[in-house]
Amino acid sequence: MQFHSALSHVPSRSTTVLHPDLCRTAALVLCDLDGCLVSEGRAYPDAAEFVRACGERLWIVSNNSSDTAVTLSETLAALDLDIPPDRILLAGEQTIRHLAQQQPGARLNVYGTPVLRMAAHLSGFAHDDRPPQLALLCRDPRLTIESITHLAADIEHGAAFWVANTDITHPGWNGRTIAETGVLLAALRAMVPNAQYSCLGKPDPFLIAAALEATGITAEQAVFIGDNALTDGEAAWAATIPFIHLVRNRSAG
Repeated sequence: MQFHSALSHVPSRSTTVLHPDLCRTAALVLCDLDGCLVSEGRAYPDAAEFVRACGERLWIVSNNSSDTAVTLSETLAALDLDIPPDRILLAGEQTIRHLAQQQPGARLNVYGTPVLRMAAHLSGFAHDDRPPQLALLCRDPRLTIESITHLAADIEHGAAFWVANTDITHPGWNGRTIAETGVLLAALRAMVPNAQYSCLGKPDPFLIAAALEATGITAEQAVFIGDNALTDGEAAWAATIPFIHLVRNRSAG
């Protein structure tokens, strides 16, 4: 589905600057992370003012699958972006929570950062020498070929395969392109071409729906701001929420 046709059913517009006036009347402001507020550990010049102006209306809805809400909140606070964990929804962590609700106590292998593996442990998942029932692929810069080989074996032995997000890249500073979870997925599918997977990350509207449910605010009263028309825009369309496409000057950082 193409972006323009998908968004024909909901209000949408574009901007090059993240300004509070974009969402002054919205009761709930959902915002993507990389490419909108931050890039490679740096905050964009307009991010802090935007976060302060939105206040408690602002929720982060991100395909991030390296952090938890707690660790990301701490990182953002160091950048003068005050967003508490209870207003941060991340694809990796939320997939773990969803699976914990659906299959409590199941055996899960998380192919991701130590913080997400710990999140799975704290959610009650088992991890022992028996073949896992579930396998989750997240973004981990240290994931090795050996790890991909183990993941392929999990899938071949019947584990239900989940991917936190299918993004190939996310925007870096000054136009730099950063590899995302989708690159790891492509490596896995080179080994197991027929591997079937489930994914709750955008463009699935799961994260947006979770924010609406948590706040009790309707889609018509909210707005979603994202830099990726094919993930953020499609998720907004699926959730029938107005979308603002943030198109930054990548060469300027």
